[in-house]
Amino acid sequence: MLLASLVEPAFGLIFWMTLSFGIAFFLLTKFAWKPILSALRERERSIEDAIGEAKKAREEVAAMKAGNEELLKEARNERDQMLKEAREIRDREIAQAKDKAKAEAEALLGRAREDIRNEKNAAITEMKNQLGELSIQVAERILREKLGDKSAQDALLEKVLKESDLRRS
Repeated sequence: MLLASLVEPAFGLIFWMTLSFGIAFFLLTKFAWKPILSALRERERSIEDAIGEAKKAREEVAAMKAGNEELLKEARNERDQMLKEAREIRDREIAQAKDKAKAEAEALLGRAREDIRNEKNAAITEMKNQLGELSIQVAERILREKLGDKSAQDALLEKVLKESDLRRS
């Protein structure tokens, strides 16, 4: 019997259960339901905001990545340009140094040629002077030997005078 009373609800029990359920529902609706729903809405809004911010952050990261790639590309181009300019400057400096060295070598060679020419001329002049002195010494010795006595001198003087008279005529 006990079992049968549990299975069969009585009208009073249904009434009080319905009334207590209605009061609980009213109280929950009046006081708890709105804060729970507003908290859920707030939570939903914060999740949507977080998702929006995450998308925005992802877009910013993608934009920054693209910007970084562009900056990296520009930096590489700038580096390549600087290396190219450095090579051109190096080549220009080498060419200038070669030209300068060539000009200095030519100037040095020209001075050396001039010095050699001057030395050659000086040597030739010195040889001529020495040859002239030697000729004078030889002539002097020959004249001393031939004109060593007075009669040879007189004969030479007569000969020179005769030749000079013949030339005047």
